[in-house]
Amino acid sequence: MSNLNYSLLLPREDRMPRTIAGRTRRVYDLVASVYPVSTFFFHSKAHDCALQHSGIRNGMRVLEVATGSGEMFRRLVQANPDGRTFGLDLSPNMAAHTLRVARKACPQAEAHTGAVDVRSLPFRSSSFDAVMCCYLLELLSQEDIGLTLREIRRVLRPGGKFSLVVIGQNVKMFNRWYALGGNLLPAFWGRQVEHSVPELIREAGMRVVTDRFVRQGFYPSRVLVAENAAGHSRNARNGR
Repeated sequence: MSNLNYSLLLPREDRMPRTIAGRTRRVYDLVASVYPVSTFFFHSKAHDCALQHSGIRNGMRVLEVATGSGEMFRRLVQANPDGRTFGLDLSPNMAAHTLRVARKACPQAEAHTGAVDVRSLPFRSSSFDAVMCCYLLELLSQEDIGLTLREIRRVLRPGGKFSLVVIGQNVKMFNRWYALGGNLLPAFWGRQVEHSVPELIREAGMRVVTDRFVRQGFYPSRVLVAENAAGHSRNARNGR
């Protein structure tokens, strides 16, 4: 976490219960240099959609959870050159690659990355105006998805926006292929969770305000944008 700005950080436990996350970190460390290729061919249209509906404006404090190849993080930094953009990934190699990509594209922007277990985010509550997360939940257990979504809601300010991209389940042939990949390499492929995600978001205390399906070739994605419901409830109590 040496690149993270500590003015937003909280003391945190470094040890979380061991899950498949340890194997996932090792796998993605190994593929960090080639993973951007899959992002270009399968994820870029969904990234466009998520950024378009995210409500992110220049000057915000923005967090990306699970930066992966760094392609979305680069876009976030370019959209927010006068703000502060933070990126986390379980893989140290992915986090380092992400920062190199962002600083090359926008060297004057304030951008920070770190290798962090997102089930325990190292930030104070209400630290961010917006949070982005793409293609992470497939790699987490059901319990860890809940932990992660609650942590995201905690660090998101009331009324802030959480943008999420997951792999779609609306293409039957793709579903069969993905299930096969998940059985062979669960630490890389994970499993599809799209159908359960809207309810999990609501259970975490956020309200879905945008829901879009995107397809890039044979690869389906679903983009959801949710608002931290704390802000909505507060406005309702004030009669706004």
